[in-house]
Amino acid sequence: MTLLPSSLLLSGFVLGCATTTDMSREDVLGGGPLGGTSWRLVEFEGGDGAVLMPDDREKYTIVFETDGRVSVRVDCNRGSGPWRSDGPNHLMFGPLALTRAMCPPGSMHDQIVRNWEYVRSYVLEGGHLFLSLMADGGIYEYEPMPSGTD
Repeated sequence: MTLLPSSLLLSGFVLGCATTTDMSREDVLGGGPLGGTSWRLVEFEGGDGAVLMPDDREKYTIVFETDGRVSVRVDCNRGSGPWRSDGPNHLMFGPLALTRAMCPPGSMHDQIVRNWEYVRSYVLEGGHLFLSLMADGGIYEYEPMPSGTD
């Protein structure tokens, strides 16, 4: 049995990983199936089964840009921030720069902003986008935005 230097083993491992992945640079930086799509909130189902629905779906929107940026409307506030997908169905949002207007009672604003950094995965099913929070914290369901409402 011939022993290989550890640097050669490591470079072979790295090369093997680089050639077996099907993620392109565009997928990681905001391309893939989400890049260029726009969504509005249908509902949030918490890990405890409680369901919350927005009073107006147009007040809760996400636009995934192809350059790794996301634009959002969260009730009476608007903002933007980075997003990335490091693999199939993986999703992470970076810090959200958001206006700070005080939204009316009953708004889902505070909950969405609080949960923002805990989104870890997504599923596209039946034309809807499902964003899952880590540790079974809940799932946000979004539907495609009608044309011309961006």
